Amino acid sequence: MVRKLAAELLGTGLLVYVAVGVATLSFGFGTTGTSYAAGVVATALAFGLTLLALAYVLGPISGCHVNPAVSLGALLAGSITLVEAVGYWGAQFVGGILGALLLWGTFAGSPAYSRSTTGLGADGWGDASAIHINGGGAFLIEVVLTALFVFVVLGVTGRTANATMAGLTIGLALAVCHLIGIPVTGTSVNPARSLGPALIVGGTALDQVWLFIVAPLVGGVLAAGLHRVLFPKPAPVPRVNPGGTET
Repeated sequence: MVRKLAAELLGTGLLVYVAVGVATLSFGFGTTGTSYAAGVVATALAFGLTLLALAYVLGPISGCHVNPAVSLGALLAGSITLVEAVGYWGAQFVGGILGALLLWGTFAGSPAYSRSTTGLGADGWGDASAIHINGGGAFLIEVVLTALFVFVVLGVTGRTANATMAGLTIGLALAVCHLIGIPVTGTSVNPARSLGPALIVGGTALDQVWLFIVAPLVGGVLAAGLHRVLFPKPAPVPRVNPGGTET
């Protein structure tokens, strides 16, 4: 269990440091120039490719959830126990905060960095959204995208799935979610990814972070329910006792 929790903490921290780092460079520092689309693609690939690599490295240890919504879906789908899920949540949130702190410490060394203007890749709606989406729209898209992502994770890691392709599929799914979600909310689909940067940036990001914790968890619940409907567990095979009765 200690190895699993360490893997979840490390994986979540690295995901935040690398992928949120690319988001901050693209939209905060403006390293992609005047092309907003270039920043979207770069950030989406950063999240997808980072998770892809982590899935193959950490997957054999903990399953590489690195996302409380994924752990909630796995719990409701019967893949992990409640004790494991609670431990995973704690490790993921701590990892997200540590990754954000490390990222902030890195960027703080640049004279061009300002926590209030450059930010730290935080999610948001209203004025914090590129299309100024309202709270209801932000909640809806986070639920839908998280449900899609968690459903994919549960499907490709199930008993009938091809394990060798799981990491690639999961990474691509996360990248696709970011391609549509970045212009809308910045894309969370991961409460731990959102909480760390929001705690450091504060202000609007911290005021709005509740949505990026609640909505992905709702999406995880929906994904687990859909997975149970479409991939029901097979009925146990009757066993014949020596006396001729079946159990």
